Amino acid sequence: MSTVEIVGGAEPLEVALHEPDPRWPERFGRHRDRIRAVLPHVGVEHIGSTSVPGLAAKPVVDVLVTVDDITAEEDYLGQLLAAGYVLRVREPGHRLVRTPARDVHVHVYERDAPAVGEYLLLRDHLRADAADRRLYEDTKRALMTRRWTDTNDYADAKTEVITAIKDRARAALR
Repeated sequence: MSTVEIVGGAEPLEVALHEPDPRWPERFGRHRDRIRAVLPHVGVEHIGSTSVPGLAAKPVVDVLVTVDDITAEEDYLGQLLAAGYVLRVREPGHRLVRTPARDVHVHVYERDAPAVGEYLLLRDHLRADAADRRLYEDTKRALMTRRWTDTNDYADAKTEVITAIKDRARAALR
């Protein structure tokens, strides 16, 4: 597969940042249990801003699911769809399903995909480093003052800051 399929096309960013909500980990837990009920042998992690205590975020819980073979959709995709998720993105190395309410995004990768380590590196560093957590939140707040006709453009606009934070996280691990 060499193309990106976005089911439904580009969507404008329509949600604002919310103050940290103690219900986000609970929502993750419900979805972790829902996913494990249909896919008991996959890895499931809470990622993204809602996984970092004290960090303002869009109220969308991001879930990372790791599978043995991303191309073997018959091993996971039908089960996720039957559990109530809908397909949003199909691209090389990554699938995204989400709730119809769009309040939970489930990112599916192979266990050893580089993106998996990158998500966990960023999450764990932001949980531990107050200065980088504040920088990331300030960046998101500044970006949210703009109108975004494509949510992906908002995500791309954070890349430079995220890269710098992950570079510091890697340096701290040495």
